[in-house]
Amino acid sequence: MSQSAPAPATNYRWVVCALLFFATTINYIDRQILALIKPILDEQLHWTNEQFGMVNGAFQGAYALGLLVFGWFVDRFGTKIGYAVSIAAWSVAAIGHALVYSISGFLFARVALGLGEGGNFPSAIKAVALWFPKRERATATAIFNSGTNVGAIIAPLIVPAVALSLGWHWAFICAGLAGFLWLFLWFPFYNVPEKIKAANAAELDHIASDRDDTSRDGEKVSWLSLLGYRQTWAFVLAKGLTDPVWWFFLTWLPDFFKQTRHLDIKTSGPMLATIYGVATVLSIGAGVVVGRLVKSGWTVTRARKTAMFTSALCVVPIILVKDVGDWTAVLLIGLACAAHQAWSANLFTTASDMFPKRAVASVVGLGGMAGSGLGIFFPVLAGRLLDTFKAQDNVSAGYALLFSICAGAYIATFILQHLLAPKFEMVELKA
Repeated sequence: MSQSAPAPATNYRWVVCALLFFATTINYIDRQILALIKPILDEQLHWTNEQFGMVNGAFQGAYALGLLVFGWFVDRFGTKIGYAVSIAAWSVAAIGHALVYSISGFLFARVALGLGEGGNFPSAIKAVALWFPKRERATATAIFNSGTNVGAIIAPLIVPAVALSLGWHWAFICAGLAGFLWLFLWFPFYNVPEKIKAANAAELDHIASDRDDTSRDGEKVSWLSLLGYRQTWAFVLAKGLTDPVWWFFLTWLPDFFKQTRHLDIKTSGPMLATIYGVATVLSIGAGVVVGRLVKSGWTVTRARKTAMFTSALCVVPIILVKDVGDWTAVLLIGLACAAHQAWSANLFTTASDMFPKRAVASVVGLGGMAGSGLGIFFPVLAGRLLDTFKAQDNVSAGYALLFSICAGAYIATFILQHLLAPKFEMVELKA
């Protein structure tokens, strides 16, 4: 009598990926609101570009601290609790923006938002490390990380409409409520793989098929010990030198179109949505390509580094933005944003390539702190530089200089990272 064929593997890990995607989308809608309603607040607050940059710099500083704290918190208490605390905190902070009416009020509201949002990426990257084998992590990370683009697509399409019809306060309130709705899905649908009944034995075997790490969610690891590894610094420096570029895009693109192209938010909204739409499609495609390269026999190192170097090259054409038409500029910026997201998705996966599960969230937190730490200064520098060029009636030249800085950041960073981590191989942590 023949034995029945074993049950095919379930695909519950992609449900987890969907939860991470929706959380990241909400996260980035929250972040975009202030930049999108800047023209409205300009008339009420009469702030300078430098003051606007300082408010965003305060967010970056708080986000840096939030990443560090949540990196430890998630590694200590687990992904389920860590992510829930993070999104609850940032949702309260988002709603809190509706209660302030001054520059200092927005500064404090952004600090609160930054602290809460610091838990998103340490939690999501650790969840991917727990739920996916290495060969699928780039794809899973690209999918959930595309929430950054989808949030940036949705925001310019709905935030101006909400702000102009109901008042700018409601844009923040709606975003906060969306975060609380997500929590109602997170608790019943997420846990470590072994505790999810919908994931069968075949799927659990698939998840563990190339795992060279047997540590468990919730085990302790210290930040200080991680700083003794050059692989940590490879991740930290790569985040520190490229994250500020992404923050520049999110913070200043609406103003760029207004100041250099004389386009109000109603007109530039579809352009911004197109930029992040291009970024979404191309960055997910890049993640799929890396996964297929690994499956075809490429080493993880070769596949990741090829993708990251290609991404670095694709940012360079942004240097031409000043001298082209509106929609050509949109496509060039979209390509640069896609390149950043492909770079970022692969960079995130290097943390789980090189470090055991018990350290992943802490490493991601350290890297994110570096990116946001330098991100404190970049928006302030950008604002001051733009004020200087605006006083000379040449704000376009100011943006041209800023885009030139962005164009070269990734190639320089790739070289430094390669020197620190020639191969993405698992580190054996000392006890």
